[in-house]
Amino acid sequence: MSADLPTMMRAVEISAPGGPEVLAPCTRPVPVPGHGQILIRVAYAGVNRPDALQRAGSYAPPPGASPLPGLEASGHVAAVGPGVTGWQVGDAVCALLPGGGYAEYVVTPAAHALPVPEGMALREAACLPETFFTVWSNVFMRGGLKAGERFLVQGGSSGIGTTAIQLARAFGARVFATAGSAEKCAACEGLGATAINYREADFVQVLAAEGGANLILDMVGGSYIPRNIKALADDGRLVMIAFLEGPKAELNFAQIMARRLLVTGSTLRPQSDLAKARIAGELREKVWPLLAAGTVAPVMDSEFALEEAAAAHARMEGSTHVGKIVLRVAG
Repeated sequence: MSADLPTMMRAVEISAPGGPEVLAPCTRPVPVPGHGQILIRVAYAGVNRPDALQRAGSYAPPPGASPLPGLEASGHVAAVGPGVTGWQVGDAVCALLPGGGYAEYVVTPAAHALPVPEGMALREAACLPETFFTVWSNVFMRGGLKAGERFLVQGGSSGIGTTAIQLARAFGARVFATAGSAEKCAACEGLGATAINYREADFVQVLAAEGGANLILDMVGGSYIPRNIKALADDGRLVMIAFLEGPKAELNFAQIMARRLLVTGSTLRPQSDLAKARIAGELREKVWPLLAAGTVAPVMDSEFALEEAAAAHARMEGSTHVGKIVLRVAG
């Protein structure tokens, strides 16, 4: 690595499994990029639900990944490992990370990095990788959403939700979104969705009146699972990406057979480097032009300093946020 790079860096570690208060500032060695990897000087790091799961002790990093939390970041390439082509020191990038984003420097496979979209600030770019990789792979690659279909996203005001609404609209779907307050519903409506306040209306009835959902993206689970099945149109698809209410439910599989329903799902972090590289390739081709044009943009909630990671987690877990939360690392 370059001689002008420091050997130590500021970071935030998980001192023990627990609540937001276990996130503690620390000093760690600057990582060295291996074959096919780049080292990023982090400007901003995105805050995501999987970070909180890891902090609580229920989502272990994959083998070889940094134990530090943080699955997405933006910044500049600080060094390139052997075998890397297409990136040079100084390039502005945002990247999906195997971990380690809550730090001044992080390594990641070069194929999981994407250029910062033209005209976008690093603060906004840090919000792209985790959500856009997740939404694109589950809604379009796995869920097969097509123009003209009815799409329901549960939790429409979250980072995932606001991204899913925009991408589904951009590709011609009719979008419905659930949210739990008038403010959150207004945010979903502003992005082009028909909002359903789940405290006041039953999404099953709303979708049934429209002919059912062709595709549902759900991150709630629990009691929502059988209700999602009821809300689907014949030949509909349910894609699960998280279980805020838990992963278990009683389900009548006769409905799945009789109505030819597809139930599937995925998690992003355990997938192979090749699988993530393929998602990155599709995003670069099909979605990055929309970001450059301003057709789609990350919805920002709030910004915290790196050392305020505990407060950022508390805000995320309080579920009052709309859109993405970021940590400011540089400066």
